[in-house]
Amino acid sequence: MAKYRYEIKYIINKDMAEVLKQRLSLVMDKDINGASDGKYLIRSLYFDDMEKTAYYEKVDGVEFRKKYRIRIYNKDKKFIRLECKYKCNNMTYKRQQLINYDICSKIINGDIIDIDMEKISGTLLEQFLLDYRIKHLIPSVIVDYDRLAYTYHISDIRVTFDSKVKSGLYNYNLFDKDSSLTPIISDDEVILEVKFNEVLPEHIQTVLSTVPLMRQAFSKFASCASIK
Repeated sequence: MAKYRYEIKYIINKDMAEVLKQRLSLVMDKDINGASDGKYLIRSLYFDDMEKTAYYEKVDGVEFRKKYRIRIYNKDKKFIRLECKYKCNNMTYKRQQLINYDICSKIINGDIIDIDMEKISGTLLEQFLLDYRIKHLIPSVIVDYDRLAYTYHISDIRVTFDSKVKSGLYNYNLFDKDSSLTPIISDDEVILEVKFNEVLPEHIQTVLSTVPLMRQAFSKFASCASIK
């Protein structure tokens, strides 16, 4: 059964982000997957159909929607994840599956005929390839950003700070280290995301309340896709 989580977003300035990071570090742990400074690079390639259905469903605020993406971290070819993110109002649910570089390349190049569907029966990859064919999905946009994440494992809580959000526009090569990227937010802006299941613990609420926050329905995918 799908377990949806709350996902609340804010856009804050750098100074405010630094204050929150210092205070959250007292009650939460940094994501162990980060570098020495705790940060890591996320690059996602989103898929949409020719009518840009996923994009317009987001813009129009459709209550139930989903979108597919392939995500890598620090441009590493050895760790590639196919994800499908489902959205229901303010709550999200994510399915994910590791795929290899060969399958990733075939998907991006539209050369999926050699992928053995019997071997992936019942997986997210099978569902994606079915939608890929039926809905004629194509690469839509690359979204690139730096992330610093804090975790609280008791309640499966994540608080993330995303900066330097950029769009790859018409380059769909996830592994292109020299691709030209277009900034989507200013250098002074940081996207704060708070993700939790049922209830956000009071001590974390208290930390977040120490700075003025204004909730915003910000989508990296939609913001990047909108400038194409």
